[in-house]
Amino acid sequence: MTTPPLVTVFGSLHYDIMVDAPDRPRKGETVTGHAWHPKCGGKGGNQAVSAARAGVRAAMIGAVGDDDFGRALLANLDRAGVDRRFVRVAAGAGSGMSVAIFDQGGDYGAVIVSGSNLTLGDADIAAASEMMSQAAVLLLQNEVPEAANIAAARAAKAQGGRVVLNAAPARKLSGDLIAMVDILVVNAIEAEFLASTAVVETLDGAAQAARLLADLCPVAIVTAGGEGVACCERTGEAFALPAIPVKVVSTHGAGDEFVGALAAALARGETMLAAVTAANAASALLVSTPEAERDGI
Repeated sequence: MTTPPLVTVFGSLHYDIMVDAPDRPRKGETVTGHAWHPKCGGKGGNQAVSAARAGVRAAMIGAVGDDDFGRALLANLDRAGVDRRFVRVAAGAGSGMSVAIFDQGGDYGAVIVSGSNLTLGDADIAAASEMMSQAAVLLLQNEVPEAANIAAARAAKAQGGRVVLNAAPARKLSGDLIAMVDILVVNAIEAEFLASTAVVETLDGAAQAARLLADLCPVAIVTAGGEGVACCERTGEAFALPAIPVKVVSTHGAGDEFVGALAAALARGETMLAAVTAANAASALLVSTPEAERDGI
């Protein structure tokens, strides 16, 4: 029997506190919220869950603290069917966490505290060497130290794996990391930062940014929220897909859902167009589904 393809995520795990409010506070302002609830997240954790939800084997390499947040994060990966054998409990470090404030339109702003995620490094990659050797796709994000991402990418490339970097949140990328990335995925804000373009507000703007970013990596994908997504390959192949019209309940997690679904489709051997189409549909479904019902997607 052929072993199913594996998506391995090397990255962050955060315990999120979600706050509903009439608006996000400005500097120095206190806003009275309506409600709050906890959610297990972190870009790495979210993307691993998304890949598993898309029907492939998904594994997570990460770190949590020896605390209630960490135990909740591990339990969430278990419920989603994510292999978390190589999620380490970091002694003396608190779990990563975030606070996200949602306005009435469903948009949000967030603050993260990285905690145990900053302890990731070579030892974690070495411990998971067998898993890395099986990975069809390795997913990386910018919520862990870049040196750790470089080591993970190097290990995956040595075994013939495909490296997908979701360069979020935006930060300067070293040449060492860029050289090992096969597919770069960014949203409009991150595209503006990395490509030094004007504001990406339209699908045409996303396509222009993707063309510029394809000079850095073989494939560049720029998501533009409600406008859609653009993809450009260094070979010159390019396409853009409009967003699927849905009633938006919450945009939180849309980017991670896109990336996880994209990686799952690529691991199954789908073409780039088919993979981006599937990811576009997955993120549309997520943003139109209430938070309390998302586990059932």
